[in-house]
Amino acid sequence: MEKKVVNHITKGIIIALILIVVDIIAGFTNFRYATWYKWVGVVLLVGGVIWACISYGSQMQHNVSFGSVFGHGFKTSVVVTCIMVVFSVISLKFIFPETKDLMLDQMRKQMAEQGKMTEEMIDQTVEFMKKGFMTIIILSVIIYLLIAGVVSALIGAAVTKKNPVTPFDNQL
Repeated sequence: MEKKVVNHITKGIIIALILIVVDIIAGFTNFRYATWYKWVGVVLLVGGVIWACISYGSQMQHNVSFGSVFGHGFKTSVVVTCIMVVFSVISLKFIFPETKDLMLDQMRKQMAEQGKMTEEMIDQTVEFMKKGFMTIIILSVIIYLLIAGVVSALIGAAVTKKNPVTPFDNQL
């Protein structure tokens, strides 16, 4: 009986669900605002995509190329990114609506501590961020997750065992 290959969509959904559960737990326990927490999602995403690549290689009996494993890992990270963009919008609108104000307050404090901007400039920057908050968050999530996804797909493709079959091996 032939082994069934788990596709990139299923693996992406699994990774995204893990990220969502961790984010919800962090939101309710207030770990989300800790400085170390920003790395938790990256570590989980990188680990998940590398797992997806290695798993794909073993499901294909290691008859894969670097490009096919990288493609599988990248497609997995695209699925994760799409799901996380939707979750981010839902989270900021309905689950944790206070996040916007907390992030803007934190940004205001950081700009004031640096002392490079006047109070008027800080107010203008915060007002601009407030107006385009959701767009900025969505673009940030997309860029952040896709860059981490590309890097982890490259790592996953590099560490996956490969026995590529060339088209000339089956000729008489």
